[in-house]
Amino acid sequence: MALLVASVGVRLHVNFATTGFLHLLTVLVIAMVAGFWEATVTSAVALVCLNYFFVPPVYTLYVADPQNWVALLTFECTALLVSKLSIQKERETYAAVLERRRMAKLYELSRRTLLTNLHQRPGPQIVADICEVIEVDSVALLDATTSQVDMAGPDGSELARLAWDTYISDRDQDHANEPTWQRVLRPGQTSIGAVVLRGGNVNALLADSTASLIAVALERMRSLDKQNRAELARQTEQLRTTVLDSLAHAFKTPLTAIRAASSGLLEYGDLSPTQGQLVALIDDESSKLSALSKRLLRTAKLESSATKLRREPVVVPELIEEILAEHADRLDGHPTRLSFSSPHCTTDGDRELLGTAIAQVVDNAAKYSSPGSPIAIRVEDGAGEILISIHNEGSEISPEEHDRIFERFYRGSGSDHVSSGTGLGLSITKQAAEAHQGRVWVSSERGKGTTFFLSLPCHSGDADETYEYNAE
Repeated sequence: MALLVASVGVRLHVNFATTGFLHLLTVLVIAMVAGFWEATVTSAVALVCLNYFFVPPVYTLYVADPQNWVALLTFECTALLVSKLSIQKERETYAAVLERRRMAKLYELSRRTLLTNLHQRPGPQIVADICEVIEVDSVALLDATTSQVDMAGPDGSELARLAWDTYISDRDQDHANEPTWQRVLRPGQTSIGAVVLRGGNVNALLADSTASLIAVALERMRSLDKQNRAELARQTEQLRTTVLDSLAHAFKTPLTAIRAASSGLLEYGDLSPTQGQLVALIDDESSKLSALSKRLLRTAKLESSATKLRREPVVVPELIEEILAEHADRLDGHPTRLSFSSPHCTTDGDRELLGTAIAQVVDNAAKYSSPGSPIAIRVEDGAGEILISIHNEGSEISPEEHDRIFERFYRGSGSDHVSSGTGLGLSITKQAAEAHQGRVWVSSERGKGTTFFLSLPCHSGDADETYEYNAE
């Protein structure tokens, strides 16, 4: 090209300056089309042609005038500099185009993750989207929550092993000898899985961005799943509470009639011994059913959206003494020891509901303690709260059951062999404590027995007020 320009310039008798600009334009075109080194060779050939054909003495490589040396060197430096800048600008333009394409891919991937079908496993859907959008050769995605690996591509099995290695080592890794990118999925501080990508069009930045999108997508779907499960559980609990309330109310009328009839027959007295025993049995069992109905009604009331409590000052030691006297026949001969830091330990609350809560724990202690063993009750006042502890001997509760025993209808392992029950008592105690802004917990150790703790706020000075407890 430089020789052609030189020959045209000689034929047309063009001067040195004009031919120099034409050669510079030629070098720039070669730089844009071929590359920097091709442009460098072209500039060197152009320099020789200018010297030979246009710099006096012509048709020689000798330069007589030093000014011509300056002109030739200026031409060569300008040609090289312009070529370099042209190549750099072209590369920057190409990189910008690639970056826009990668951003478009990430946008499309994020859009698809938002449209993921929540009724199907997310792993296969995300892997398919990565292969289609990011255009990788192979991919493997590990969801640590389910311990499942989803993969695609000819190297899927190999990448699955790398995904496990990445998650266990908790470290990102790139391979210089092959286009493979290993990334840990971290939506926050904790890793939830790993992804391995293999493909020539993937770089470190694209791998990092893809891993971040996958981590956010998995965490989002996990949160939505938890939310759906919580809503389903709430609806189930609401339905069950409604059923319990309906059953309890339905039982009250016939139970009242049965108890009135049995009590009347017992008062009438003109019964044979066998008839008397049967009527007494009917009266006792109907009394148990009546107590159970009251428990169900109390549970339904506590679990309603807003429970109205009659708040008044309640002296806790006096309340416990009343409970022990009222339930003396249900303690099965267990001696009780009541101690307190002050006889005036007072809280604000619904006296009937607090009495039911404490009575449930006392009844539970009598059922599951060793025959004849004492039940120790302690009331302490301090640090803005009243702490009630009820201790019994001879039974232990495993640590994994410490929270579950306060769930409704749950009975501890082995309790069926000790005493019958419905699993409602301790759940009522927990709900009653929470209704009074208190809490309940248990401590149990082998050889030392079990202690239930009930914490209530101290008396604030207000009395005879009605307030609502909003059940969550």
